[in-house]
Amino acid sequence: MSGNEFDRLWSVDDLSAYLGVPVHTIRGWRTKNYGPPARKIGKHLRWDPAEVRDWFNSLDQHAA
Repeated sequence: MSGNEFDRLWSVDDLSAYLGVPVHTIRGWRTKNYGPPARKIGKHLRWDPAEVRDWFNSLDQHAA
């Protein structure tokens, strides 16, 4: 994790808001092994904001 060790991890709702896609889409990506890497904490999924940004920046700008 980058920055302060107490940086907040994102929930699926936070990720949805950041990417501007519905939660349902993110859940669909997970079934297809697509999308930013998540970690399971108990029954909850969490995303590291730095890893989400790295994933986004790695996407092909011309693929749509």
